[in-house]
Amino acid sequence: MGLIKSIKRFDTSYDVKLSTYAVPYILGEIKKFIRDDGIIKVSRNIKELNMKISKLEEEHLRKTGENITLKELEKKLKVSKEDIVVALEAKMPVESIYKEEYQNDDKGTKIIDKFPISENEENIIINKLTIKGLIDKLEPKERQIIILRFYKNKTQSQVGELLGISQVQVSRIEKSILGKMRTNLEAV
Repeated sequence: MGLIKSIKRFDTSYDVKLSTYAVPYILGEIKKFIRDDGIIKVSRNIKELNMKISKLEEEHLRKTGENITLKELEKKLKVSKEDIVVALEAKMPVESIYKEEYQNDDKGTKIIDKFPISENEENIIINKLTIKGLIDKLEPKERQIIILRFYKNKTQSQVGELLGISQVQVSRIEKSILGKMRTNLEAV
């Protein structure tokens, strides 16, 4: 970015080489990136407050041998406890599920690798969401039959007893519902 900015602003009327002109811009952009650009953007005010807190913590530890308290920071900085806590949290490193952790064997493993994930998990989730959407479109009685049959593992006879209809009727209704769901699925 510094090189691009320096090229745009370079004036050939001065008797100066581009490299001489560009170096300060490039260094400035590098410093700005290191200072301002992180994973999470933190305002300059919070960064400055953080620097003041760090300086006070060091001084207090050097003088007393103890850590400074939040109340003492609040008195010395004349800033609210909330602002101090925000500044302290802003300097904490960001945790990532892609961060490598090292175990006794010094082999780095990422946090995300610790979660059991099957190869077909994405397909399973998509299928479950699709089926839920299809079931949500059913009439209440149809939905009840499908839930009892396929989620509660009831037999057609058990479903018939619960609903006060015969096993044959449950079979016909179930066949009709599954056909309706298949048609709705093909429309998706």
